[in-house]
Amino acid sequence: MKAWDTATAHRNDTMGAELGWEQFFKYGPYGFLGVSAAVSAVTSTLIMSRADVYAVAVLVPLAFALQLWWGRVGPVIPPRSRASQCYFVARTVLAFALTWCNPFFSVYAILGYFDTGRLLPPRAVRAGLLVTAAIMAGAQSGGGLPPVTLMNWAAFVAVFGLHATLVTVFARIGDREADHARTQVDTIAELESANARLEQALAENAGLHAQLLVQAREAGVADERRRLAAEIHDTLAQGLTGIIAQLQVVTSIADTDPVLARQHLDRAAALARHSLGEARRSVHDLVPAALEHDDLPGALKKTVTGWGERHGVRAEFTVTGTVEPLHDEIAATLLRIAEEALANVGRHAGASRVGITLSFMGDELTLDVRDDGRGFDPAALPPYGGAGGFGLGGMRARAERIAGTVEVETEPGRGTAVCARVPLVQHSR
Repeated sequence: MKAWDTATAHRNDTMGAELGWEQFFKYGPYGFLGVSAAVSAVTSTLIMSRADVYAVAVLVPLAFALQLWWGRVGPVIPPRSRASQCYFVARTVLAFALTWCNPFFSVYAILGYFDTGRLLPPRAVRAGLLVTAAIMAGAQSGGGLPPVTLMNWAAFVAVFGLHATLVTVFARIGDREADHARTQVDTIAELESANARLEQALAENAGLHAQLLVQAREAGVADERRRLAAEIHDTLAQGLTGIIAQLQVVTSIADTDPVLARQHLDRAAALARHSLGEARRSVHDLVPAALEHDDLPGALKKTVTGWGERHGVRAEFTVTGTVEPLHDEIAATLLRIAEEALANVGRHAGASRVGITLSFMGDELTLDVRDDGRGFDPAALPPYGGAGGFGLGGMRARAERIAGTVEVETEPGRGTAVCARVPLVQHSR
């Protein structure tokens, strides 16, 4: 944009300069002709004959009439046209004749140095400049036109050579300036074109941005649906499964062991209350209720202890490293992964021992859940989202949402190890 501002400023300066030259070409010839006529009138008795005075009296009105005609037709015809060439020739002839009568009319003749390039075609510009140089040299050589003495001729040749040299030098400078001006015009045109393309690209980018926002919104909705499905599975579904299991036990032992049946009924009721609390909590903000009053290690310890008591399995929880306050999403994700892993152990593993380890390791946090159960073949698992397929797939999806991973090591008859790795993001205060 800086280059564009510079180009715009340069274009404004160029337009201002061109307007100034237009004013000069419109009114300058009248001024030069008037000054020449005034000086000629003052010096007429000194250097002009009677015939020269009569000639000037005729030629000056002709030059003035020529300029009036050009003032009307000049602005409406194209540059270097036949009319402009005729105007230049007529004015140069009048200037030559007037300078012949009085050298001070060279002030009028000097106009040829300024507008030759505007009036004549490129191939005739140098000739027009040389003719103007000859008129100026004659006026400045001391004897007017034509030179009278040998000294006048020598002065004429010397002055003409000087003018011709200056004309050549300035013509080359003018050519370079013209090339430079054309280059600048081309550059400005390119900048304008680039700016137009940039505006078009910005408009297209705005459209793409809007499209990406729509796609991101749709993707966010789909991801939220998957997350809610996994959340329901990890809370209500697991709670209902536990309640059913407890009630099945009650049904089988109600007649033989009422005390134990009562214990299982109490557990079913506790699970129902817990599931109800989880449901209400999920509706509120989907943050596990266990994290309302405890940090992640405390919530995991209670979860592991309660699970072990319900399933009659030895469950041990260990924390390694320096415990740090965690971001709510990190803590909720690892708690849900631990709950799902334990639920899988309870349903499928037939394990007698489970070990859960939470490790704080610098900028990383790991959760390991190991059991000594029957293990399984990972390739035989149903796809994520299918019947019974929310387990490992759901854990991986949860971890990936916070830039983490879940790895599973298992073999039939060799137990199972689930390892979740997530970035350690501290709780923002």
